Amino acid sequence: MKTYKFRKGIFYLLTPVMCLLTQSCSDDFLNEVPLASLSSENVLTSRSGFENYINALHFGAREELTKFDYLPWYMNLQIGTDIACNGENATPNFRNWETFLTPVTACVERYWDWAYADMLPRANTVIVYANRPESAKIWSNEAEKNAVIAEARFFRAYTHNFLANLYGGVPVVDTIYIGPKTDFTRNTRQQVYESAKNDLEFASEWLPATVEKSKEGRIVKAAADHLLTEVYISLKEYDKAIASASEVINSGQYQLMTERFGVNRALPGDVYSDLFKTGNQNRSSGNLETIYVWQFEDQTPGGMGSNTGGNPSLRNWSPFYVNVKDPDGKAGMIVQDSLGRGVGIVRPTTYFLYNLWKDNWNNDIRNSPHNIRRTYYYNNPSSAWYKKEVLKEHYAKLDTFQMLYPTLRKIEGKIGYLGGTSLFHKGFTYSDFIVYRLAETYLLRAEAYMLKGELAKAAEDINMIRKRANAKPVSPDEVTLDYILDERARELIAEEPRHRTLVRTGKLVERVRKYNMRDDARSTIQDKHAFWPIPQKAIDANFSNKLDQNPGY
Repeated sequence: MKTYKFRKGIFYLLTPVMCLLTQSCSDDFLNEVPLASLSSENVLTSRSGFENYINALHFGAREELTKFDYLPWYMNLQIGTDIACNGENATPNFRNWETFLTPVTACVERYWDWAYADMLPRANTVIVYANRPESAKIWSNEAEKNAVIAEARFFRAYTHNFLANLYGGVPVVDTIYIGPKTDFTRNTRQQVYESAKNDLEFASEWLPATVEKSKEGRIVKAAADHLLTEVYISLKEYDKAIASASEVINSGQYQLMTERFGVNRALPGDVYSDLFKTGNQNRSSGNLETIYVWQFEDQTPGGMGSNTGGNPSLRNWSPFYVNVKDPDGKAGMIVQDSLGRGVGIVRPTTYFLYNLWKDNWNNDIRNSPHNIRRTYYYNNPSSAWYKKEVLKEHYAKLDTFQMLYPTLRKIEGKIGYLGGTSLFHKGFTYSDFIVYRLAETYLLRAEAYMLKGELAKAAEDINMIRKRANAKPVSPDEVTLDYILDERARELIAEEPRHRTLVRTGKLVERVRKYNMRDDARSTIQDKHAFWPIPQKAIDANFSNKLDQNPGY
């Protein structure tokens, strides 16, 4: 599978335009004649050409996790929330909200760029060209054409929903432009969700139910229905949300995994830990719970060999354990492939690591040693304390911000590369990344039931998850939005983009103030931070019409 990486144009709201610049020269041999051009006009003339564009969309979608400056972007959707904060003190992200989250903050600009200069132009190009009359000869039938359009419309909806869940109302871009456009207007947040809904309803109708093993990672009907459930909730169309989630749950294609499976099923562990073992994320492994998976496995096209270097979760979520000294003051820990090469940039909060488990500490398998590593051992053979447990009386920084703290084991995996000098490619894994799985579909349906006032049905869906986890069931009178957010944390930490979930549910500011473990984050977050600011460079580039900034920025 080939993927093309598109460069951003100067106008970050605009479709990049490819130009050929020529210069006259008296020497004939310097006059270059291009052998071919990779313009849309030339590429989108065959089924394979459209496949290349779809591949580019998948590459772009995966870059939501892998693109980075100092740290991968996706960590900005975890840090500074109720369940995760900074581990590394040198990292300023979402510590002082007033100074960090501004219209010129890098992550604010770069996610906007990703949406408007990468994802939307690629999706719209596929949609526009597939519908052109001259493209009719490419398709053997209407269903084939619509399946291609449906996959592109899924990504367009995904991107618009992403924007609405970070920035609020934004310009809806549903076509391509042949030149600069400087007069965009902001649509309302409701209108952005409506656009996403329309795209997803089409996608749900035309996407395949399943794909063959060679196409694992491609978008299927259930992915559209899953996202459509979330969008319906945002539009307060709760009956439609319930119906959309039920399409997935009752399809017969998916099931919550309740028995050991996959590559490590004969080794110590449990069914929850099996979900995340390298090689277990896709349906071909027997995992019938996953719906949409970003592909990173070794020797897969666009996987570890790409410029992303693989899945960066382990490096960023794991503690900087190599700095741990033994009681003699010597190096007690060395890099080990089973632990990765963590730097503690993002770490779970005390609220997640302790409070969320207090009623089910010993029985909820998601809190078992197979899923949260709470005990470490000195692993340096040169230390006199080799293989002895690291205890708090030995090491004053145990369970502090960066050096050593309980670690999520779902982010572990087969290490791609531990050596060399590259900062970003040390300790990335081959593990595929689960974007959607059935457990979240149940929790989304529970959210819709709860918002509709049907608490017994909401509790029933939540208890499907809790039963698998061996946790005590929740009663209907305990079901609130906060309880659902707690259950999402227990089940989906490091999978869901937590920041977006809290913005979507209107709970970001409240829960950061209540549960983030950093005093600076709790004290500086303001009501205006419920949404990110519109990037200043987007406002400046849109000089023919005023692009309003979010209040307070």
